[in-house]
Amino acid sequence: MVVGVIGRPVGHSLSPLLHGTWIKAAGLDALYAPFEPVAEGFAALVEGLGAGGVRGVNVTLPFKEQALAMAGTVSAEANAAGAANLLLFRPDGRIEARNTDGVGLLGAFAEQAPGTDLRSGPVVILGAGGAARGAAAALKAAGVPELRIVNRTVERAAALADRFGAHAYSIEDADKAFAGAVAIINSTSAGFGEDAAPDWPLEAALARAAVMDMVYKPLETPLLAHARVLGMPTVDGLAMLIGQARPSFEAFFGIAPPAAVDVRTVLEGALR
Repeated sequence: MVVGVIGRPVGHSLSPLLHGTWIKAAGLDALYAPFEPVAEGFAALVEGLGAGGVRGVNVTLPFKEQALAMAGTVSAEANAAGAANLLLFRPDGRIEARNTDGVGLLGAFAEQAPGTDLRSGPVVILGAGGAARGAAAALKAAGVPELRIVNRTVERAAALADRFGAHAYSIEDADKAFAGAVAIINSTSAGFGEDAAPDWPLEAALARAAVMDMVYKPLETPLLAHARVLGMPTVDGLAMLIGQARPSFEAFFGIAPPAAVDVRTVLEGALR
């Protein structure tokens, strides 16, 4: 059985190592492969994979919204988010879209910032792409009372804010968005590679606000390093990656990932 992940770029992804470790531990005859289409080639790749007998794929930046548009069957979570990070190819030719990002995000907070009550105040999301959509849908469903969206292009922030009854802010007004926030979540690739991260005004948030970065390479991003200096709880992207991967593995193979294998240690070793 072949499954995989589609993204651009995808070479940095730890998903093949993560799922490959589970596949080996479970004794499955399967392969998890990375796929990187040209920017305009996502739809053609998905159609080819489905016709070629691939069981399903995870989808990462920048294709999560396109993934949803290709599906004939859409889960409630993917529909609420307006984005999908998991496509399953059915024997009858249908494509099913799911979104497991929310499960991964909430699980990461529960694991690494258990003292943070996301329902106790405003939560800020940095970015307005597919990952931000998944986060916003999950947070609203979890009872977050107020969402604030900060994005370089304020029009995209406003579009996402309208979808979820949130408030939109430009980067220049980030201090206003952060004021009184109980959690701040970076859903962008800022800080990864050559994509420089803005100098976010974390001091404007509550002193014990939790700070999460979905980026996991490096594991300690400039945003998380800044938060730790301020004594804020931090949540890293590796916890979310593992959390969103578990339901994906179950959807691919019909079994839970082997609990005996310590995949976080394996992934941390790869990052080092």
